[in-house]
Amino acid sequence: MSDKPNPFKVKEAERTTAWSAYRQLYFGDVSLPNAIRTEMITFLFSTTPGAIGLGFRKLLYPCLFAQTGSRCIFGRNLTLRHTHKIRLGTNVILDDGVVLDAKGHTNQGITIGNNVYVGRNTIIYTKNGNIRIGDNVNISSNCQIFSSGDVVIGEGTMIAGFCYILNGGVYNMDQQASPFARQDGTSSEGPTVIGPNCWLAAHTTITDGIELGRHCVVGAGSVVLADMPQDSLCAGTPAKKIRDL
Repeated sequence: MSDKPNPFKVKEAERTTAWSAYRQLYFGDVSLPNAIRTEMITFLFSTTPGAIGLGFRKLLYPCLFAQTGSRCIFGRNLTLRHTHKIRLGTNVILDDGVVLDAKGHTNQGITIGNNVYVGRNTIIYTKNGNIRIGDNVNISSNCQIFSSGDVVIGEGTMIAGFCYILNGGVYNMDQQASPFARQDGTSSEGPTVIGPNCWLAAHTTITDGIELGRHCVVGAGSVVLADMPQDSLCAGTPAKKIRDL
């Protein structure tokens, strides 16, 4: 576990000017013309309402990403950071207020498969980690998915509102260690994996290094601290297997 100053927090951004700090936070290692293009497109069309706004974003936003499939829909007030490491499949819907942030120095970033819906105000972000979301996944509103290592969400999975999926976030608790806010907090016990065709009910928390097998259902408000086998119904804090499905 590292207790070095966190290079991924705003207050620790290396900078000589406010613009260089902003550029590091929002864009990462991209050319100045690409950064300016992104700024102009989002400034002009991020908040444009109605069909006109949807039309302009559908036309212009694909050029911001590393890869974008056809028929993607981009809602209003999206926060998009390090888009050169974000890949979208076909028919992806990003509802209003979604945050996609793929920051990091050596990571591959965020990959979203085909026919994926990301609900309003959901935050999907990395600290030098990777997030891979399979085809036909539905992520409801006000969820958070964070990775400093690897998060994998299998195809056909349903994630209800206010769920939290975590990879990383391990801190050095020794008394002599640096203050928690100064640590990088990116250590992990291993990948966080949610198998295909799972259902996470509202307010579920999936913690670092957990694996849910195929076709698992997790009850509302549960905190999953241990792996769950496939075809399981589990619930509770901490979550325990209740029965087979």
